[in-house]
Amino acid sequence: MKTRKLLSVVVPVYNEQEVITETYRRLKASLSNLDMDIEYIFINDGSTDNTYLKLNELIVNTDVKLINFSRNFGHQIAISAGMDYAKGDAVVVIDADLQDPPEIISEMIEKWKEGYEVVYGKRLHREGETLFKKLTAKLFYRVIDNITDIKLPVDVGDFRLIDKKVCDSMKSLPERARYVRGLVSWVGFNQTSIEYKREKRFAGKTKYPLRKMIKLATDGIISFSYRPLKLATFLGMTVSALSFIYLIAILLQKIFTNSTVEGWASTMVVSLFLNGVMLVVIGIMGEYVGRIYEEVKSRPLYVIGELINFDEGNNTNEYTKR
Repeated sequence: MKTRKLLSVVVPVYNEQEVITETYRRLKASLSNLDMDIEYIFINDGSTDNTYLKLNELIVNTDVKLINFSRNFGHQIAISAGMDYAKGDAVVVIDADLQDPPEIISEMIEKWKEGYEVVYGKRLHREGETLFKKLTAKLFYRVIDNITDIKLPVDVGDFRLIDKKVCDSMKSLPERARYVRGLVSWVGFNQTSIEYKREKRFAGKTKYPLRKMIKLATDGIISFSYRPLKLATFLGMTVSALSFIYLIAILLQKIFTNSTVEGWASTMVVSLFLNGVMLVVIGIMGEYVGRIYEEVKSRPLYVIGELINFDEGNNTNEYTKR
């Protein structure tokens, strides 16, 4: 007897009370014709609105499972938790805001059946986003692709399908500063893309303001490249060379001319410039040292307060992972 395949749909959620019911409805509608069993894993990432209550209305459905964090741990951590608990032969990661259309998942599954082990969504257009966000996102994807040693696809977010073997490989990666889309590229396997138009949010406000976007970009760059450290070395050597040339020029001016102007202005300019460069270098080094500090503490990646509709053995009130 042929066993039906299982599809796990991982949905990280943070303060999405306006959209969560519609998200589940559209997911069900778009996947209803699949010849697969489906589990929907919602990860409540410490929401402070009525998202938890909305999710509790959904868990009466036996295909809905809930991971409730003890507090907010972040979007990338929520995705990692969903992957940890996913049992599917294939795992789809999709945000709850419906900017990434669930209808694309069936096309991803067709690619998966063709033998691809990672199928990621590639954004052709981004509706409902500011020009600033579009330009900075476009710049970031191209910068990180050029400074890392692995190939990171541009204009690609976390919306993707991964095979079970890819998911198992992801579970073995221990780092705390997670940049999931980069980690999926790092583990390799046979990957392809499906192009689509990213829609406006169905409701609510973005949960990725500028501060979080900067943090995500920083995590991505530092996790996958040491070139910023090389840049710090280059800056130090360049400034030292320029300072030495300036010193020679001052000495020659002092010896062969009488035009030397006494004063502190030029000294202050040089001093401030050098101090600024040193602070930049120290800041870059500090980011890497900070990542080392986070890793060596070996704290759990996340803490779970509640698991609902999972196997009885996993239903505990307090649970730590990694």
